Amino acid sequence: MPKISVTVITRNEAADIGDALASASWADELIVVDSESTDDTVAIARRYTDRVVVRAWPGYPAQKNYAATLASHDWILSLDADERVTPALATEIQRTLQQEREDKGFLIPRVTWHLGRWIRTTDWYPDPQLRLYDRRSAHWTGRYVHESLTVHGRVGRLREELQHFAYRDITEHMETIERYTTYAAQQMHEEGRHASWLQIAGHPPLAFLRNYLLKGGVTDGVPGLVISAMNAYYVFLKLAKLWELQSSKLRNL
Repeated sequence: MPKISVTVITRNEAADIGDALASASWADELIVVDSESTDDTVAIARRYTDRVVVRAWPGYPAQKNYAATLASHDWILSLDADERVTPALATEIQRTLQQEREDKGFLIPRVTWHLGRWIRTTDWYPDPQLRLYDRRSAHWTGRYVHESLTVHGRVGRLREELQHFAYRDITEHMETIERYTTYAAQQMHEEGRHASWLQIAGHPPLAFLRNYLLKGGVTDGVPGLVISAMNAYYVFLKLAKLWELQSSKLRNL
Protein backbone atom coordinates (compact mmCIF):
# COMPACT_ATOMS: atom_id res chain seq x y z
CA MET A 1 0.00 0.00 0.00
CA PRO A 2 1.31 3.50 -0.79
CA LYS A 3 2.36 5.34 2.34
CA ILE A 4 0.35 8.41 3.34
CA SER A 5 1.47 11.80 4.62
CA VAL A 6 -1.04 14.00 6.45
CA THR A 7 -0.41 17.74 6.16
CA VAL A 8 -1.99 20.44 8.35
CA ILE A 9 -1.48 24.19 8.05
CA THR A 10 -2.12 26.19 11.22
CA ARG A 11 -2.21 29.56 12.92
CA ASN A 12 -3.39 29.84 16.53
CA GLU A 13 -5.11 26.44 16.54
CA ALA A 14 -4.12 25.34 20.06
CA ALA A 15 -7.70 24.37 20.87
CA ASP A 16 -7.97 21.99 17.93
CA ILE A 17 -4.61 20.82 16.62
CA GLY A 18 -4.11 18.05 19.18
CA ASP A 19 -7.39 16.31 18.37
CA ALA A 20 -6.80 16.72 14.63
CA LEU A 21 -3.36 15.09 14.77
CA ALA A 22 -4.57 12.36 17.12
CA SER A 23 -7.28 11.46 14.60
CA ALA A 24 -4.58 11.08 11.92
CA SER A 25 -2.13 9.05 14.02
CA TRP A 26 -2.72 6.04 11.75
CA ALA A 27 -0.92 7.78 8.87
CA ASP A 28 2.72 7.12 8.02
CA GLU A 29 3.71 10.76 8.56
CA LEU A 30 2.27 13.93 10.11
CA ILE A 31 3.44 17.34 8.89
CA VAL A 32 2.41 20.68 10.39
CA VAL A 33 3.24 24.03 8.76
CA ASP A 34 2.48 26.81 11.22
CA SER A 35 2.12 30.49 10.35
CA GLU A 36 3.82 32.04 13.36
CA SER A 37 1.16 31.22 15.94
CA THR A 38 1.13 33.26 19.14
CA ASP A 39 -0.52 30.50 21.20
CA ASP A 40 0.59 26.93 22.04
CA THR A 41 -0.15 25.46 18.59
CA VAL A 42 3.47 24.58 17.81
CA ALA A 43 4.19 23.09 21.23
CA ILE A 44 1.07 20.91 21.08
CA ALA A 45 1.81 19.81 17.49
CA ARG A 46 5.29 18.69 18.51
CA ARG A 47 3.75 16.22 20.97
CA TYR A 48 2.45 14.31 17.95
CA THR A 49 5.17 14.82 15.33
CA ASP A 50 8.66 16.21 14.92
CA ARG A 51 7.76 17.42 11.43
CA VAL A 52 6.67 20.92 12.47
CA VAL A 53 7.81 23.92 10.44
CA VAL A 54 7.14 27.59 11.20
CA ARG A 55 7.07 30.07 8.33
CA ALA A 56 5.38 33.35 7.41
CA TRP A 57 1.89 33.23 5.93
CA PRO A 58 1.94 33.34 2.08
CA GLY A 59 -1.75 32.52 1.54
CA TYR A 60 -3.75 29.28 1.65
CA PRO A 61 -2.71 27.71 -1.67
CA ALA A 62 0.99 28.54 -1.28
CA GLN A 63 1.09 27.23 2.29
CA LYS A 64 -0.64 23.97 1.35
CA ASN A 65 1.62 23.48 -1.65
CA TYR A 66 4.65 24.10 0.56
CA ALA A 67 3.42 21.53 3.08
CA ALA A 68 3.11 19.00 0.25
CA THR A 69 6.75 19.56 -0.73
CA LEU A 70 7.81 18.57 2.80
CA ALA A 71 6.07 15.20 2.62
CA SER A 72 8.14 12.04 2.36
CA HIS A 73 5.33 10.26 0.50
CA ASP A 74 3.40 11.11 -2.66
CA TRP A 75 -0.10 10.36 -1.34
CA ILE A 76 -1.24 13.22 0.85
CA LEU A 77 -4.29 13.82 3.02
CA SER A 78 -4.69 17.56 3.59
CA LEU A 79 -6.40 18.10 6.94
CA ASP A 80 -7.56 21.30 8.65
CA ALA A 81 -7.05 21.74 12.37
CA ASP A 82 -10.81 21.78 12.99
CA GLU A 83 -11.33 18.47 11.20
CA ARG A 84 -11.16 14.87 12.42
CA VAL A 85 -10.53 11.63 10.55
CA THR A 86 -12.85 8.95 11.88
CA PRO A 87 -11.57 5.36 12.21
CA ALA A 88 -14.02 4.37 9.46
CA LEU A 89 -12.61 6.99 7.10
CA ALA A 90 -9.04 6.00 7.92
CA THR A 91 -9.86 2.38 7.10
CA GLU A 92 -11.54 3.34 3.83
CA ILE A 93 -8.55 5.46 2.78
CA GLN A 94 -6.12 2.63 3.47
CA ARG A 95 -8.25 0.02 1.72
CA THR A 96 -8.81 2.27 -1.29
CA LEU A 97 -5.12 2.97 -1.79
CA GLN A 98 -4.37 -0.76 -1.58
CA GLN A 99 -6.30 -1.22 -4.80
CA GLU A 100 -4.79 -0.65 -8.23
CA ARG A 101 -6.77 2.37 -9.40
CA GLU A 102 -6.17 5.18 -11.85
CA ASP A 103 -7.54 7.86 -9.51
CA LYS A 104 -5.18 10.73 -8.70
CA GLY A 105 -7.40 12.24 -6.03
CA PHE A 106 -10.49 11.50 -3.94
CA LEU A 107 -13.45 13.55 -2.79
CA ILE A 108 -14.45 13.01 0.84
CA PRO A 109 -17.91 13.96 2.19
CA ARG A 110 -17.67 16.32 5.16
CA VAL A 111 -20.19 16.66 7.97
CA THR A 112 -20.18 19.70 10.29
CA TRP A 113 -21.02 19.79 14.00
CA HIS A 114 -22.82 23.02 14.92
CA LEU A 115 -25.47 24.13 17.40
CA GLY A 116 -25.44 20.79 19.17
CA ARG A 117 -25.85 18.40 16.24
CA TRP A 118 -24.34 17.01 13.07
CA ILE A 119 -25.73 18.99 10.14
CA ARG A 120 -26.65 16.81 7.18
CA THR A 121 -28.90 19.37 5.51
CA THR A 122 -28.52 22.81 3.82
CA ASP A 123 -25.57 23.67 1.59
CA TRP A 124 -23.32 22.26 4.32
CA TYR A 125 -23.86 18.65 3.30
CA PRO A 126 -22.45 16.51 1.84
CA ASP A 127 -19.85 19.26 1.21
CA PRO A 128 -17.40 17.04 -0.76
CA GLN A 129 -13.77 17.93 -0.07
CA LEU A 130 -10.96 17.04 -2.48
CA ARG A 131 -8.30 16.33 0.15
CA LEU A 132 -6.72 12.96 -0.60
CA TYR A 133 -4.40 13.26 -3.59
CA ASP A 134 -1.24 12.18 -5.36
CA ARG A 135 1.02 15.24 -5.25
CA ARG A 136 2.66 14.20 -8.52
CA SER A 137 -0.64 14.94 -10.27
CA ALA A 138 -2.16 17.77 -8.23
CA HIS A 139 -1.53 21.22 -6.78
CA TRP A 140 -3.44 23.87 -4.81
CA THR A 141 -4.73 26.98 -6.57
CA GLY A 142 -6.68 30.11 -5.61
CA ARG A 143 -6.01 33.46 -4.00
CA TYR A 144 -7.84 34.74 -0.93
CA VAL A 145 -10.57 32.28 -0.07
CA HIS A 146 -11.85 28.82 -1.01
CA GLU A 147 -8.58 27.44 -2.26
CA SER A 148 -9.05 24.39 -4.45
CA LEU A 149 -7.04 21.38 -5.50
CA THR A 150 -6.43 20.95 -9.22
CA VAL A 151 -5.97 17.29 -10.10
CA HIS A 152 -4.60 16.16 -13.45
CA GLY A 153 -6.33 12.82 -13.77
CA ARG A 154 -9.38 10.94 -12.58
CA VAL A 155 -10.98 11.83 -9.25
CA GLY A 156 -12.77 9.17 -7.21
CA ARG A 157 -15.15 9.43 -4.28
CA LEU A 158 -15.00 8.02 -0.78
CA ARG A 159 -18.11 7.25 1.28
CA GLU A 160 -17.04 7.74 4.89
CA GLU A 161 -17.30 11.24 6.36
CA LEU A 162 -14.66 13.72 7.44
CA GLN A 163 -15.84 15.42 10.64
CA HIS A 164 -15.74 19.22 10.81
CA PHE A 165 -15.93 21.29 14.01
CA ALA A 166 -16.17 24.67 12.31
CA TYR A 167 -17.63 26.97 14.98
CA ARG A 168 -17.92 26.91 18.75
CA ASP A 169 -20.97 29.20 18.73
CA ILE A 170 -22.92 31.69 16.64
CA THR A 171 -20.53 34.50 17.54
CA GLU A 172 -17.60 32.62 16.02
CA HIS A 173 -19.76 31.78 13.01
CA MET A 174 -20.50 35.49 12.50
CA GLU A 175 -16.83 36.42 12.85
CA THR A 176 -15.92 33.88 10.17
CA ILE A 177 -18.61 35.21 7.83
CA GLU A 178 -17.28 38.74 8.30
CA ARG A 179 -13.73 37.67 7.44
CA TYR A 180 -14.53 35.38 4.53
CA THR A 181 -16.97 37.73 2.82
CA THR A 182 -14.25 40.37 2.76
CA TYR A 183 -11.89 37.94 1.04
CA ALA A 184 -14.59 36.75 -1.35
CA ALA A 185 -15.63 40.28 -2.35
CA GLN A 186 -12.02 41.29 -2.93
CA GLN A 187 -11.42 38.24 -5.11
CA MET A 188 -14.57 38.82 -7.17
CA HIS A 189 -13.66 42.50 -7.56
CA GLU A 190 -10.22 41.61 -8.90
CA GLU A 191 -11.86 39.18 -11.33
CA GLY A 192 -13.93 42.07 -12.73
CA ARG A 193 -17.27 40.88 -11.36
CA HIS A 194 -20.01 43.31 -10.31
CA ALA A 195 -22.97 43.29 -7.93
CA SER A 196 -26.25 44.89 -9.00
CA TRP A 197 -29.09 45.97 -6.74
CA LEU A 198 -31.13 43.10 -8.14
CA GLN A 199 -28.47 40.55 -7.12
CA ILE A 200 -28.12 42.06 -3.64
CA ALA A 201 -31.89 42.02 -3.16
CA GLY A 202 -32.64 38.70 -4.85
CA HIS A 203 -29.79 36.27 -4.25
CA PRO A 204 -29.96 36.14 -0.41
CA PRO A 205 -33.68 35.17 -0.26
CA LEU A 206 -33.09 32.55 -2.95
CA ALA A 207 -30.13 31.21 -0.96
CA PHE A 208 -32.32 30.96 2.14
CA LEU A 209 -35.06 29.07 0.28
CA ARG A 210 -32.53 26.70 -1.26
CA ASN A 211 -30.96 25.94 2.12
CA TYR A 212 -34.13 25.79 4.20
CA LEU A 213 -36.53 24.08 1.81
CA LEU A 214 -34.70 22.43 -1.09
CA LYS A 215 -31.71 21.29 0.98
CA GLY A 216 -33.80 20.23 3.99
CA GLY A 217 -32.78 22.77 6.61
CA VAL A 218 -36.40 22.78 7.79
CA THR A 219 -35.95 19.21 9.05
CA ASP A 220 -33.13 20.31 11.40
CA GLY A 221 -35.34 22.50 13.56
CA VAL A 222 -33.93 25.75 14.90
CA PRO A 223 -30.32 24.87 13.94
CA GLY A 224 -31.46 24.34 10.34
CA LEU A 225 -33.26 27.69 10.37
CA VAL A 226 -30.26 29.51 11.84
CA ILE A 227 -27.78 27.98 9.40
CA SER A 228 -30.05 28.68 6.42
CA ALA A 229 -30.36 32.31 7.51
CA MET A 230 -26.61 32.62 8.10
CA ASN A 231 -25.85 31.15 4.67
CA ALA A 232 -28.20 33.72 3.12
CA TYR A 233 -26.53 36.48 5.14
CA TYR A 234 -23.15 35.33 3.81
CA VAL A 235 -24.43 35.80 0.24
CA PHE A 236 -25.86 39.24 1.10
CA LEU A 237 -22.72 40.50 2.81
CA LYS A 238 -20.41 39.22 0.06
CA LEU A 239 -22.41 41.01 -2.63
CA ALA A 240 -22.80 44.18 -0.53
CA LYS A 241 -19.04 44.35 -0.01
CA LEU A 242 -18.46 43.77 -3.72
CA TRP A 243 -20.85 46.64 -4.50
CA GLU A 244 -18.95 48.85 -2.05
CA LEU A 245 -15.63 48.06 -3.75
CA GLN A 246 -16.94 48.77 -7.24
CA SER A 247 -18.65 52.00 -6.06
CA SER A 248 -15.43 53.19 -4.43
CA LYS A 249 -13.55 52.51 -7.64
CA LEU A 250 -16.03 54.56 -9.67
CA ARG A 251 -15.83 57.48 -7.22
CA ASN A 252 -12.05 57.51 -7.56
CA LEU A 253 -12.06 57.69 -11.37
